[in-house]
Amino acid sequence: MQLSPSIYHRLPLGPAFGATDVGLVRKSNEDNFLIDPEIGLIVVADGMGGHEGGEIASASAIIAVRDHIRSVIAASHADAPSALTDHDPDATWSDRTMPAVITLFDAVELANARLHAENLADRYGEGCGMGTTLTGLWQYLDRGRLVVFHVGDSRLYRYRDGKLALLTRDQTLHQQAIEAGQVDNLPAGNLLLQAIGPSATVKPDVRSHLYQAGDLYLLCTDGLHGKVPRGAIEDIMKNTGANQLQQACADLIALAKQHGSRDNITALLLLCDAVVD
Repeated sequence: MQLSPSIYHRLPLGPAFGATDVGLVRKSNEDNFLIDPEIGLIVVADGMGGHEGGEIASASAIIAVRDHIRSVIAASHADAPSALTDHDPDATWSDRTMPAVITLFDAVELANARLHAENLADRYGEGCGMGTTLTGLWQYLDRGRLVVFHVGDSRLYRYRDGKLALLTRDQTLHQQAIEAGQVDNLPAGNLLLQAIGPSATVKPDVRSHLYQAGDLYLLCTDGLHGKVPRGAIEDIMKNTGANQLQQACADLIALAKQHGSRDNITALLLLCDAVVD
């Protein structure tokens, strides 16, 4: 079940819209996404493990992250000890995003632990069973920054001042081989180095990014970016304003189909129309 409806959502940063499509080949949609204006959270997940397994994995991981963040926020509002209020004077992170970074690390590790426990209960060995990618952004504590968290090969792009930037790194054997200088016999693009669920441990990439008014963010699964050229994605984003988010998502999904994508396709767009102090 799609966790967030495909309607306009209003976040403190600006409007957001998301859409997901089963695609041209698959019989079920293992992608899922969440837009939660109340806590400033946007997430996309690409499940794996077959029809029910993939659908369960993507939805369960997103829900686990959302619920943990909500509980931490509730605790901080009640003036209870939490990751958003406790500061370690000896920590290497000195900026105000450290508590949010810690919260996201904990949330992703919790999601992984829950899915991994389900895999073990179903008698799957280490590295097997259902799993999911997980990529998102959260803007809560520091009003000048977004905190991005990432596991797998879903992506986060930012369009700013006429340029499209990729803010995540694909955690795949293919990307690893390219970075190592390999040219021939590259691994398939969808072979993940890690995902939520199959293994007992996961190491999410969590980073903070400064944002500014006018930034347009795209979260998408590999059903989109795996087939559509970067320039084509950029062409759509450069012509997208606050009232065109829904059409832009539809255009991106249609473009993936035109380029022969055989996977589920998900696109979420967030336009920062103001910097929240």
